[in-house]
Amino acid sequence: MTDDEFIRTSLEASAAVKQAMISACTEPLQTAADWISAAMLRGNSLLICGNGGSAADSQHIATEFVVRLSAENPRGGLPAIALTTDSSTLTAAANDFGFDYIFSRQVEALGRPGDVLIGISTSGKSPNVVLAAKAARDKGIKVIAFLGQQKRELGEAADLCIQIPSADSQRVQEGHITAGHLLVALVEKRLLANKKV
Repeated sequence: MTDDEFIRTSLEASAAVKQAMISACTEPLQTAADWISAAMLRGNSLLICGNGGSAADSQHIATEFVVRLSAENPRGGLPAIALTTDSSTLTAAANDFGFDYIFSRQVEALGRPGDVLIGISTSGKSPNVVLAAKAARDKGIKVIAFLGQQKRELGEAADLCIQIPSADSQRVQEGHITAGHLLVALVEKRLLANKKV
């Protein structure tokens, strides 16, 4: 396969997944936006976690909430926290309790009833994200899972699943950040309607 063919084939595959997301993700994205905007209207926060590329997505999505998604929609900051950024907490929790507990410990410490947690896992079975989801449910925190086409353990622990209809981890990650951008925009729309941004 030539470079031209590889690029074209990859972009066509990515576009096909985005097209499939229209039916797979429209309803759960609206529900997720309802939950997050309602939480923020109550003074609660959004917590986000994931590993590797999903850790980067956690930070990306949290930043879009805290700073802004677009200069065309000026607004105040919105309360979102990526649980992937505090190296001292992450390494202390990993050292003292084990890597599986790096996010659940933060949920225990920072999460409040009425908050929302987004757990991102391309495989759907990341143990530390699954345990964060379980810790959140124990605290009265709604859990939204960003997944691939299979729910697996994280999907079972979540209240709502946003599933990217692909088994290819690259396509799933591309879908996750697209879903994240859509989610921020939908939350902004809801808060603007309530004159809270």
